[in-house]
Amino acid sequence: MAARAASPRALDPHVLLAELLRPSPGRLAFAARLALICALTALLALIYQTPAIALTVYIAFFLNKPDRMGSILTSFVMLLLVTVIIGFIFPVAQAVADHPFWRVVSMTLISFGLLFLASASKLRPVGGIIALIIAYALDLLGSAFGGEIATRGYFYAWLLVGMPFAVSMVVNLLVAPPPRRLAERALARRLALCAAMLTGPSPAQREDFAEVEREGTAEIDSLLHLAGLEGTSPAADLAVLRQASRSILAIMATAALIDHEPADALPQPLRREMADILQAMSAILRRGRYPVEIAVPHEVAATLSPRAAHLSAQLREAIAGFAEPAPAPPAAAHEAGGGFFLTDAFTNPDHVRYALKTTAAAMLCYLLYSLLDWPGIHTCLITCYIVSLTTVGETIQKLTLRILGCLIGAAAGLAAIVYVLPDLTSVGALMAVVFVGVLAAGWVAAGSPKISYTGFQIAFAFLLCLIQGPSPGFELDIARDRVVGILLGNLAVYLIFTQVWPVSVGRQLDTAIAVLLHRLAALATASAPAERRTIASQTRTQLGAIERDLGLAAFEPNGIRHDDAWLTSRHEALDALGAIEQELVASPDGRSAHAASVARRLERVAGQLDASPDAPAQCDPTPSNEPDPSRRGRAFRDMLDRHLHALEALFPIQPQPERSPGNARPIP
Repeated sequence: MAARAASPRALDPHVLLAELLRPSPGRLAFAARLALICALTALLALIYQTPAIALTVYIAFFLNKPDRMGSILTSFVMLLLVTVIIGFIFPVAQAVADHPFWRVVSMTLISFGLLFLASASKLRPVGGIIALIIAYALDLLGSAFGGEIATRGYFYAWLLVGMPFAVSMVVNLLVAPPPRRLAERALARRLALCAAMLTGPSPAQREDFAEVEREGTAEIDSLLHLAGLEGTSPAADLAVLRQASRSILAIMATAALIDHEPADALPQPLRREMADILQAMSAILRRGRYPVEIAVPHEVAATLSPRAAHLSAQLREAIAGFAEPAPAPPAAAHEAGGGFFLTDAFTNPDHVRYALKTTAAAMLCYLLYSLLDWPGIHTCLITCYIVSLTTVGETIQKLTLRILGCLIGAAAGLAAIVYVLPDLTSVGALMAVVFVGVLAAGWVAAGSPKISYTGFQIAFAFLLCLIQGPSPGFELDIARDRVVGILLGNLAVYLIFTQVWPVSVGRQLDTAIAVLLHRLAALATASAPAERRTIASQTRTQLGAIERDLGLAAFEPNGIRHDDAWLTSRHEALDALGAIEQELVASPDGRSAHAASVARRLERVAGQLDASPDAPAQCDPTPSNEPDPSRRGRAFRDMLDRHLHALEALFPIQPQPERSPGNARPIP
């Protein structure tokens, strides 16, 4: 069953400390690689004495991914984007350099346009780095440089990404793991956790299993896609691993259901035998291979209850077909909305409002430090673009993490200025300080989503305090001003995003749940194994997204927050949906009449959430009474009906309004 969404207690200090100290596969290696890239970037920037060295080093946090190919692709895209953006802003800067009013107008229009693109187009995944580039370029534009000074300034802005790009390329090619290797490790970890679930998991293993269950296999599929682009693995191997990624969903769902059964429902010898097979498969994947010709235990259904026999058979089938590629489903037609812009780019006002609110916060900060003649706090302008988020719940949740990360990073930077920098005698020593500081921040950034945002803020504040120019700086006033700017930018974003057009995450939850119900209905009736596993991967990813959004809803202020009854009903719906998803993934194919009945019931609930007055009434909310001689089929049907009844109780059928005679329509 899906784990209950995170509550506000997720920010409890004990929870944060546990997440901070808990190791995870690849976490230390990624943090060390990121620290090495930042240290080498700092060396390069110090040698050539470029401006904004701290930002140049910080850019590396946005360019690097856990795998080699993802890091290289991201770096190339970023270099292309910065070239286009700087090439566009430079002539504008030359034209308005001597006109303060038009300079502010051009900054506002450029900011709005680029932020709209970052929100409403395929550039959304790299919106953070785009925002940082925008901020620095607009900061230069606001400085009113002209002539050769402006040319040099925008060349240095290009180097803001060019230097970390070059260093990241070299380091990632030498030491970063290939995407296939990470995909194999992720599959191996899931198999090992499934084995633990069969034999009695420890609390830590149960928590890890819930975490990977929420993640689904979207990341594994992405890594395998990158492995195909990299071209270093045979296509046949990648096809097998893609099948393994689909099969692991069924294994995980069945293992979770077995864990919910009484201990004596499935004999311990059978549990241990299955667990040993899963552990052996995990070991093979960790060695860079994949299991074939897997021998599974013989059928023992005669000695088991119908429910246990169903789960045992489904687990054996999923293990046996773990690495045997199924026939590919028929090629689908090109989906609508596959262009550069998102399908709702010009119909959803939230994209425009997001760009307007972020621009307003940034321009407010720019005018403030310009009128106060306090250029030291110009970091408030940059901060506005880095920390802007879409919903109020996410804004409030992240605010604590932002401030905490800023204060930790500033304290570390100030301590380094006072106690470490005076004793440094070489650039290599300064690189070592950068390496240690970024290693700590990278460890946090590579951790759980509950704390990863803090790592970015720690690095941002630490680097801005530590690196004050092309030579070691000891000015505490500079560090103070930069930290004040960071806090001011956070405050501006918080006030504007919570007071102007506040976006409630609750508004989109019911829509997301309705979409999930439609996909579950498709899963219930799908018969081809490849199609079922593809849909299962999508539903698992969407379940995790809904759970995350539901956790954010608890942080919203009373003015836009739904009442406790609404939140409780959505929590219960999420639990029921998680249970239904597990039953469907671990179920037989969808060719039975009962599967069609399940799909109709799911569509009916989706119709209630769609809230369309003209939507046709959904048919037959009652379970099918078809005869089913299979003990396995009856066990599956009874458990699934129980969860469906729980879901239907949360969203009862609303009576359809009667049409008046004047509105009656003839039947054609």
